[in-house]
Amino acid sequence: MTASPFAGQPAREQSWDAALAEIINGAHVASADDLVDIIDGAMTRLGLSLQLYLVDLAQRQLNPVRPQAGPPLGVDDSLAGRAFRLVEIIPADAGQPGLWVPLVDGTERLGVVRVVLPARADLHDTEIRERCWVLAGLIGHLVAGKLPYSDRFHLVRRTRPMSVAAELLWQLLPPQTFACSHLVVAAVMEPYDRVGGDGYDYAVDADRAHLAVFDAVGHDVAAGLTTALALAATRNARRAGQGLYAAAAQADQVIAGQAGIRFVTALLADLDLTTGVLRYLNAGHPPPVLIRRGQMIKTLHSPVRPPLGLGHLSPTSPQVGSEQLEPGDRVLLHTDGITEARDLRGAEFGVDRLVDLAERHHRGGLPAPETLRRITHAVLDHQRGHLQDDATLLLAEWAPSAPAGLLPTF
Repeated sequence: MTASPFAGQPAREQSWDAALAEIINGAHVASADDLVDIIDGAMTRLGLSLQLYLVDLAQRQLNPVRPQAGPPLGVDDSLAGRAFRLVEIIPADAGQPGLWVPLVDGTERLGVVRVVLPARADLHDTEIRERCWVLAGLIGHLVAGKLPYSDRFHLVRRTRPMSVAAELLWQLLPPQTFACSHLVVAAVMEPYDRVGGDGYDYAVDADRAHLAVFDAVGHDVAAGLTTALALAATRNARRAGQGLYAAAAQADQVIAGQAGIRFVTALLADLDLTTGVLRYLNAGHPPPVLIRRGQMIKTLHSPVRPPLGLGHLSPTSPQVGSEQLEPGDRVLLHTDGITEARDLRGAEFGVDRLVDLAERHHRGGLPAPETLRRITHAVLDHQRGHLQDDATLLLAEWAPSAPAGLLPTF
């Protein structure tokens, strides 16, 4: 077997450690463009080269950070795309020996890295793969860390111009994927470049997860501002230690204080990660769907209060629903832009089709983020690629095995 290019001699081990240290230390005072140069310099001294690709916000293509690396690669029809979709390390198909390595920040899929290795390197050597995975993990964290400070990586991820409302909302949202020992949360929004009134939020602390999906009336900048207010108000209440009632009441007050008639339908939920008890408050929103062992068990209905901003219209306090989850359960939150998407004949995408796809992908063993990516593309295809309304999905899976499939195995 060919020796690993990273192992065998203490000098090589030291060179590898020095290269990682060079990247980390150089990144402290680097722009996004500088970061790419720093990584290239460190890898050259190891006899390696890298090509970095970031996935577009629609998750359909992988765009090279450096245009000279070639054209974008399809997520659904390339080896690089397979590495991204399934979060697997895959041998490259042409040229020098190399590996396609998923690029993640935590469990948030950002793209892929093509690592070109020395000649005669064994692409199936576990140590080579583990080292490349560590390198890609470091790069993923650094790319995510540079996003707030530079436009470069944002521009690479865009295939179409963004509306002002979409620009606003994407800056407020948490990452599209999060995982801890007993939970995975994944979310998607379309059309990513024109989303106006939809939004989502989550936070996970100790033994509790907070989930939310929003849908403001309208599809313009005013709708985006209203959703931003709802998100900020409920987040502020949550961080002040307040519960679902208080979060909704604070959003009511903030939104009602704006000029004109503005409101936001919303589903706010808390999940106890120890017991699996889900508590949820429905403010005029489509009910969540509960999927168990690959099949829909029910939609989670509870008394519905008025949308956020119109709480003064309700003469009584809103009721909070409760559901006992079982390990492995998936809870799917969505906006009506998913189910009400219409094809050329006027047929709606519908709850049944949404549930069928969610069930099928669950039974197929797909992790939550890939499940949502495929569902949203099915919705877009149903409406010929042009949604008439914002469409948002948020999927929470509660199980000790939930993070499986989100990271490579060796």
